[in-house]
Amino acid sequence: MPTTTTADTLLSTDAEALRALNAQLREQSPGEILRWALAQAPGRAIVSTNFRPYEAVLLHLATQAQPDIPVLWVDHGYNRPATYTHAEALRARLGLNLKPYLPRLSAAHRDAIHGPVPAPTDELGLKTFSAQMKLEPFQRGMRELAPKIWITALRQSQNPNRAELDIVSADPNFGTLKVSPLFYWSDAQLKAYLAEHGLPNEWDYYDPAKADEKRECGLHATWGAQALAS
Repeated sequence: MPTTTTADTLLSTDAEALRALNAQLREQSPGEILRWALAQAPGRAIVSTNFRPYEAVLLHLATQAQPDIPVLWVDHGYNRPATYTHAEALRARLGLNLKPYLPRLSAAHRDAIHGPVPAPTDELGLKTFSAQMKLEPFQRGMRELAPKIWITALRQSQNPNRAELDIVSADPNFGTLKVSPLFYWSDAQLKAYLAEHGLPNEWDYYDPAKADEKRECGLHATWGAQALAS
């Protein structure tokens, strides 16, 4: 395993040192990566989730390593019933220390004032929607929970933007060290993990801020910080 340092030190490290660290971590299992991450800032880590397909893998790994780890969930109000059922099943099964954050406006209120969710071709509309319904509550959660380590379920294969990231990266939007233990895992590996541990999955997932899987909602993109500042 890499030498244990602190999250603050890693946040200020240079790109070459970060590449070397990621090369070391790539040889470790997701569970080992997660335990390493927690050791960088004891008691100052969170895991984020949206309960999309395969999220149970990361949540299981995280709660195995730290049962009371805060789980930040932005419930934007547009989730389908199956997602809420899945979230409650995982909360009960894993004993999740769930921290839901909601937008200032409910989905019904927002739609009544601003109209329906923007069309997939409305780039500006989707970014505005995301800033209001996802980024603002997420920023509020990050401010209140004040983590040094942000554990995510990002994977290289999810879209071209994420392919440019790595297991560990300094996140400029929220000033944290972002750690993605499953970054290099395939769908087949995730399916095998779910089967091995008898964990549920959920496919009826909808992210209104993305419109398609190649689009970013802003949490992991540089434009997210600009949207929050405007």
